[in-house]
Amino acid sequence: MTDEKDTVLEEAVPETAVEEEKAEPSAEATVEEASTSEVTPEATEKPKKKSKEPKEKQPKEKKLSKKKQRELEHLQEITAPTTEYAIECENLVKIYKTEQIEVVALQGLDLKVKRGELVAIVGTSGSGKSTLLNMLGGLDKPSAGTLLVNGRNLLKFSEEDYIDYKRNMVGFVWQNNARNLVPYLTAEQNVELPMLLQGQKNRRDRALELLDAVGLSHRINSRLDQMSGGEQQRVAIAISLANNPQILLADEPTGSVDTKTSDQLLQVFKDLNRTRGITIVIVTHDMRLAKQIDRVISIRDGRTSSEIIKKTHAEILQEAQAREDAEEAVAKSVVEGEPDFISEELVVLDRTGRLQLPKEYMEELGMKGGDRVKADLDKEAERIYIRKAE
Repeated sequence: MTDEKDTVLEEAVPETAVEEEKAEPSAEATVEEASTSEVTPEATEKPKKKSKEPKEKQPKEKKLSKKKQRELEHLQEITAPTTEYAIECENLVKIYKTEQIEVVALQGLDLKVKRGELVAIVGTSGSGKSTLLNMLGGLDKPSAGTLLVNGRNLLKFSEEDYIDYKRNMVGFVWQNNARNLVPYLTAEQNVELPMLLQGQKNRRDRALELLDAVGLSHRINSRLDQMSGGEQQRVAIAISLANNPQILLADEPTGSVDTKTSDQLLQVFKDLNRTRGITIVIVTHDMRLAKQIDRVISIRDGRTSSEIIKKTHAEILQEAQAREDAEEAVAKSVVEGEPDFISEELVVLDRTGRLQLPKEYMEELGMKGGDRVKADLDKEAERIYIRKAE
């Protein structure tokens, strides 16, 4: 009986199952193999489920539109390198043309004004000083040359550039009060007007501050016909400062006032220059006023002819010691009862080496335009002697 049951059991178990059972390794063998073989982290990690959240896309560089690209290129074109000078004119030319005539107002003028400097420009009628002022203010366009104002090249300005320049960069004070003030408005309202056009806030506070700066806090409610000429000009100065200009231009600001008022106006300009650091250019015929300014530039026939520089005795002594004639220079400069400075006139060479001799010198030597002169160089004394040719 036993043999028959064993035979039945052997037949019931298939041979393949027996082979698989033999081939299957034991648990101990599996552990040993696992310990000896290298297992990479990737192999042991379970496959991650794909996140349903969208992947973050890298921001693409935005391409400028053609209009924006042109604006950027134009800005680079009109921008000049920053220097210590607020105004730089080189070989500046201005020609006025009509159908019948052509007038050359500026004939290669050279001029440099440092930032925060107070300068007076003088010259006879028709010399070109008003033309220069108009171009500095963006009211007129140069014909040729170089004109840089606070890092902007005015020769490459568009009409929109000129509008922005006049609105934000420069302030004007005119000789004629009708160009400065609206007669039916009060002083305060006149000062507020340019700020209103620009949409500025706190206009009243700003207007009162500017009127106080020019010494007119007691005239804020006065109209044009209730103020003197000097007070009207001081209101005009306050108006010119309403847009926070970097450059202030004044065309004959003392031309229609008396001497005392002229001195008061000049003191206002000096205070603004000192306290606010504004670059100020004053065009004037008043040589008495010009003598009170540290630097005076004379223009003749459309060119810079000379400069008058105010120097203290200490500066004169220092220069004289370098020339080894200190005693002589000090004796000439120090006069009892005189101020502790003197004014020295310098002749300005143009880009080609030409110069304009002072008119007094030419009259003294009996010389006039077109005459031939002889120039001698003294290298040891570092001087050039000029005399009329025989």
